[in-house]
Amino acid sequence: MPLIAGLVIARANYGNGGMDARPALTDDFTAPEPGEDMPGGAATSRHATGNADAFSHASGNIGFRKELDFKIGNSIFRRHWVSSPASTDASDGLGPLFNVRGCQDCHLKDGRGHPPPAADTPGPGGGLLFRLSVPPRTGADKALLDSGKATVLPEPVYGGQLQDMAIQGFEPEGRVKITYDEKKVSFADGEIVSLRAPRYELTGLNYGPISSDVMVGPRIAPAMIGLGLLEAVPEEQILAHADPDDADGDGISGRPNRMWSRLNNKGMVGRFGWKANVPTIVEQNADAFSGDIGISTALHPSGAGDCTQKQAKCIEAPSGNSPKYQNVEVGDELFKLMTFYTQNLAVPKRRNADDPEILKGKMLFHGVGCAGCHQPKFVTGQVPEQEHLSNQLIWPYTDMLLHDMGEGLADGRPDGRASGQEWRTAPLWGIGLTETVNGHTQFLHDGRARNVTEAILWHGGEGQKARDAFAALPKVDRDRLLAFVNSL
Repeated sequence: MPLIAGLVIARANYGNGGMDARPALTDDFTAPEPGEDMPGGAATSRHATGNADAFSHASGNIGFRKELDFKIGNSIFRRHWVSSPASTDASDGLGPLFNVRGCQDCHLKDGRGHPPPAADTPGPGGGLLFRLSVPPRTGADKALLDSGKATVLPEPVYGGQLQDMAIQGFEPEGRVKITYDEKKVSFADGEIVSLRAPRYELTGLNYGPISSDVMVGPRIAPAMIGLGLLEAVPEEQILAHADPDDADGDGISGRPNRMWSRLNNKGMVGRFGWKANVPTIVEQNADAFSGDIGISTALHPSGAGDCTQKQAKCIEAPSGNSPKYQNVEVGDELFKLMTFYTQNLAVPKRRNADDPEILKGKMLFHGVGCAGCHQPKFVTGQVPEQEHLSNQLIWPYTDMLLHDMGEGLADGRPDGRASGQEWRTAPLWGIGLTETVNGHTQFLHDGRARNVTEAILWHGGEGQKARDAFAALPKVDRDRLLAFVNSL
């Protein structure tokens, strides 16, 4: 795996670039902070933000030569895979069981997925997937989880993810029916908002009974912008924000998720996924190829994807693994180019960062406590072979740590060191362009929130204090805070 091995070296050598391990929060809200209008540093997109391509541009400082690699990687990201055998061995290997035919099907326009438009109708959800796992049943199971070599135990029959599509000659694993219960929430000034709480039911299971103790985790595909910059943040900066015992008494006790990196062959801090359960973009991409599309890579060489040993026909189906591509379906060279693409989808420029109302909203964002988890800024380290991502002051508004968000948002499914109530702080950069890019404003891990207001009101646990402070604001101040968030 020569090219994959090169990525191991690159990721293992990130340093802190001599920068402060914890850029300080501001207490001056009279003007934007230096660099705040360029949330990706010099890598911020140079293109206009008022159209559906706002998330699809390359790092603004990428350079002409690497622009070609970005474009080739984009073609792989957009590719629709077909089943094997096929007339081309560069695009075959789909499934046999899968959720989508290509990366772009979940991350439309490199943006955010959404639940099905008809909530109570089973069917593909435009980027909503369902993870499956079971609790440890033996001492060996527990030891495996404790080691970090696995973060979950797949369901024995249906694997780690419910695949709702299949190639010709196969049955999909099943569907999920979603039902929403509406509940009213009142602000202090009397305004009433309705929140929708989802209930999930597995239906049409085609491969036999599922474990009675199966844990189901809905997952919306997040926006792809800024991933390479988040990967470039040195671990010490992330850990500088951790306070697992709440030593400062502010009610916020973020902690890292840790797991074994198959890529780097060592334990690492997780920073990707809704529960920070993946340490590198390479592993995130390889996991998605295997679980979502049924495509093999060097890290997941099985052409059967997520098929389990109890799905014998699926295991024995023809695959697209080819000697031309290191005996997998996406060879090292194509995989490296696609990974480069996902590392370099640029963060859009801020809008109206110097507007007086936006600045008042920023002050309120800090004042009610949102910045306690949504940490505004980091400085990236030195990135080998990608100098354009190195030593950049970035503004992602996340700490990449786990926080207990209360029972209301809990999925009851542990993942690594993350409990069923813990979630990684979601980055906020680009959130105000979601409707422009994807035509909706559905947020949180399962898309239950129909706008930013609802997303805030779902916060519990460590987010309860900030949520209550937001709910107590007069409408003019709530609107200012929301305007600030939507300017990010």
